[in-house]
Amino acid sequence: MKKWMQFLILITSVTSASALLASGGMGEDSGKQMPAVANAKWKAECGSCHMLYHPGLLPERSWNKMMAGLDKHFGENASLDTATRDEITRFLALNSADKQDNRRSNRITQSIPASATPLRISETRYFKAKHDEVSSATFKRKSIGSAANCVACHKGAEKGDFSESQIKIPR
Repeated sequence: MKKWMQFLILITSVTSASALLASGGMGEDSGKQMPAVANAKWKAECGSCHMLYHPGLLPERSWNKMMAGLDKHFGENASLDTATRDEITRFLALNSADKQDNRRSNRITQSIPASATPLRISETRYFKAKHDEVSSATFKRKSIGSAANCVACHKGAEKGDFSESQIKIPR
């Protein structure tokens, strides 16, 4: 009977630990994930030209600057009507890195000097540190294109999921 009880405890422990790890409860990315966010105009307008960058990847000042310069948005005119621009700006500001309470957004915010207002996520110290082992040649592969194409390697990027266990770098 004693061996049976020990076996039952062992099986229960292994099953519980497996379920906890599978859920991300104590995995390497626990506490890092950004919350799911949604806004129909953000999805329609921003997602019509490029992947949806989670607002938690840049501070509010960066999103404000980006939205104020949509007429020169990375070499394109991405101007919007005032109401749409203002709604998306409010959404981005509300969900920006400096307004989030998760480890990833906190570290991104900490990596940006208070005097800096980056417009590219790939310009942050956080991004550079996380991608220091990725060569510039890798980012230039036809299957990736650039460091800005997060979804090439991070399938959950548009949802704010950059789990290291889910990275798959295409050839």
